[in-house]
Amino acid sequence: MAPPRKHKTDDILDAARAQVLAEGPRATTVAAIAEASGAPVGTLYHRFGSRDGVLAAAWLRALERFQAGVLAADEAHPDDPVEAGVAMAVTSLAFASEHPEDARLLLVIRRSDLLDGSTDESLQAQLDSMNAPLLEALNRIADAIYGHTGVRAIDAITRAVVDLPTAAVRRHVRKTGDRLPEWLEEDVADATRRLLTRRRHLSHPHTL
Repeated sequence: MAPPRKHKTDDILDAARAQVLAEGPRATTVAAIAEASGAPVGTLYHRFGSRDGVLAAAWLRALERFQAGVLAADEAHPDDPVEAGVAMAVTSLAFASEHPEDARLLLVIRRSDLLDGSTDESLQAQLDSMNAPLLEALNRIADAIYGHTGVRAIDAITRAVVDLPTAAVRRHVRKTGDRLPEWLEEDVADATRRLLTRRRHLSHPHTL
């Protein structure tokens, strides 16, 4: 049996996340992460390959936590696509309340930032694999509500289930210590439900 790692990966990723949120992605260095986490610089390079590798790992961990909750919310409403979409939207707020640092990290570092100038195809493949279940859920909801998965239908579902709660979270978790208002969940749920029940204009795939 291999001996336990002296420096836990989660501790290193927590330190990297804290550095990004305090100083910004470009100002976050391997040396700063090493100092904050207590892990030697060599350990970081050995485990993650580069500074970008550390930041990508922290971001992917946050994304995995976020998606686990959202997909569980979808699965809780297998026979009601509207309520599945509402639950997914509301879960985005719950994630931001329970994991505010991870929520802020996902807002500070964009997917395009991780892939900018990168030749690591495995990172792209990992992102695609992680996003596939969410895209499948959005397609299923679109088909159940509108009867098709045309471009406009998918855009409408994404706007209601993803864009709306993301915008609400972004406004309220811009800095450490911000808390989501207690009434926000009810408002987002109501707004999402209203968008998802506007079926008339999207009931045919040719309305693109």
